[in-house]
Amino acid sequence: MKGLILSGGKGTRLYPLTYTRAKQLIPVANKPVLVRVIEAIREAGVREVGIVVGPTAAEIQDALGDGSEWDVALSYIHQASPDGLAHAVKISQEFLDDDPFVMFLGDNVIEGGISSLIRDFADKQWNSQIVLKEVENPSEYGVAKMRSDGSIEQLIEKPKSPPSNLALVGIYMFDHHIFKAVNDIKPSARGEYEITDAIQWLIDQGYMVFPHIHRGWWIDTGKPTDMLEANSYVLEEITPCLHATAAIDSDSSVDSRVTLQAGAQIVNSIIRGPTIIGRDTLIENSYIGPFTSIYNGCQIRDCEIERSIILENSRVTNIDSTLRDSLIGRNASVKRSGSKPSGIKMNLGDHSTLWV
Repeated sequence: MKGLILSGGKGTRLYPLTYTRAKQLIPVANKPVLVRVIEAIREAGVREVGIVVGPTAAEIQDALGDGSEWDVALSYIHQASPDGLAHAVKISQEFLDDDPFVMFLGDNVIEGGISSLIRDFADKQWNSQIVLKEVENPSEYGVAKMRSDGSIEQLIEKPKSPPSNLALVGIYMFDHHIFKAVNDIKPSARGEYEITDAIQWLIDQGYMVFPHIHRGWWIDTGKPTDMLEANSYVLEEITPCLHATAAIDSDSSVDSRVTLQAGAQIVNSIIRGPTIIGRDTLIENSYIGPFTSIYNGCQIRDCEIERSIILENSRVTNIDSTLRDSLIGRNASVKRSGSKPSGIKMNLGDHSTLWV
């Protein structure tokens, strides 16, 4: 069994954060989304993983290396242009060989991992298994039409009259027959080789395609609101921990749901979890509320912050209104000047300075 992670997108829906960073490397609860995907695949027992990369290849390779840090062997597969998910499978054939594999979109965050999915596929004689999730708005997704035996009859992209509320969530299992499909289908109207067309090819040729219905939460972290939602879910799941080198002074209050990473300092502040404070980050004269992730090397002074993500080496100082529901990029500076708005909400790009 091998793993294939698709990580070639530009992340335009997360601009301005992704002007200067691969979207899959933006952290959720202080861990890049792509690392969470790698760990989910490893925990399912898969050690050989290929990553399909595009314009942000150098940054991703620099961040992940050979994968040994996570006890996997990583191979990088370059996709010259964004020609679709089925095209990504096609160009990965040499790496995958004839082995069965799990394919995972590199910006997805899912509850509970994929071990049960791997077991299901290994125990059956199916040719493909795709993860489906019940959604409230199926007309906005690719949707599955089911047969009475539980197999999939048809996949329909964004149907006006959905045959079910079961949407594809971007996790797939395939055996080697998928290569027949990706080499036979034609580009769609938008010029891409669609994985839904390849799966439909398998169905139409009589191959067995079955679903795995995911009952937990799942988020495609493509938009700022999705990142914040995923961050909240993951913070609720992690086991809080205070690193031995973290420091909390006697004038501070830190509750039991807070994680402090190495070298974090809390001075005259209140921290309420679930929250994570990164390595060598200073929180001084501030209130940090639930569902907040502050990454490494930040300085937060004289502020109130709730349900936000602040990336590394940023400075937020002297904000007397509550900063909430915000994403702040790397090396950014947020300071108070002049007027006092009652609230602040922003998506602030890397290397920015904002006076409010």
